Amino acid sequence: MSDCKTTVKAGVCGKTTTIYATPSEDMMTVNIRIESDCPMVAKNPEMSLVAYEEVGAPFNESKVYAWATENIRHTACPVPCAIVKSLEAAGDLGLKRNVTIDLE
Repeated sequence: MSDCKTTVKAGVCGKTTTIYATPSEDMMTVNIRIESDCPMVAKNPEMSLVAYEEVGAPFNESKVYAWATENIRHTACPVPCAIVKSLEAAGDLGLKRNVTIDLE
């Protein structure tokens, strides 16, 4: 398990979010800390999640997406997905590879 820092430039809103995912000593839990200039994303900026449970959860049972439902009012916001990807990488459940959405 290793730390993961993820930067999200959300698009037309011009907001930037940095996600810090740090594995806990128990090797199952990942601590998430969020820094963002978006006031919606900056609400409740810390959470601890069991990586395996969260990565395998259906969208409607995901703690990250429940957090997003409570805090973010823009369904197309890429931050929730980036949190899950950070959690996956920090929990050694996936490789650190960039994700790209290109709109033309």
